[in-house]
Amino acid sequence: MTTPDPDGALAEQLLRFTRRVHRIQKHHLGLSDLGVTPAQSRLLRTLAHFSAPPRMADLAARLEVVPRAVTTLVDGLEASGKVRRVPDPTNRRVIRIELTDEGRTTLHELHRARQSAAREILAPLTDVERAVLGELLDTLIDGTALPRC
Repeated sequence: MTTPDPDGALAEQLLRFTRRVHRIQKHHLGLSDLGVTPAQSRLLRTLAHFSAPPRMADLAARLEVVPRAVTTLVDGLEASGKVRRVPDPTNRRVIRIELTDEGRTTLHELHRARQSAAREILAPLTDVERAVLGELLDTLIDGTALPRC
């Protein structure tokens, strides 16, 4: 006889919600017609967080993927003019990846598509429910419990 899993239903809800979020974001990304995949979108957003153009290994570490996966993503983004490979000014053996003007424009449009997707996802919630959800998500992201009264 197996013991019931009290968190099983909640885990299933989280998985279904995650799939819904990805599906809606992919839909809004498709509507924007930017010609980037969700993985390329993530790389562009990650690239924008670096203060200086990173190496491919830096991107792979930040994205938590193997360097070969980054190479494939950069190849596609470079072919579409959204990023470019540039030599490191201090070590000519090192190649860095930087956003182009087109890449920055694409990032702006990606942000708009993500905002639109978020509005769709959160539409059924009241302002109070959104605030509670935000606190709960922060707790889950940080992995620490909120102080209880």
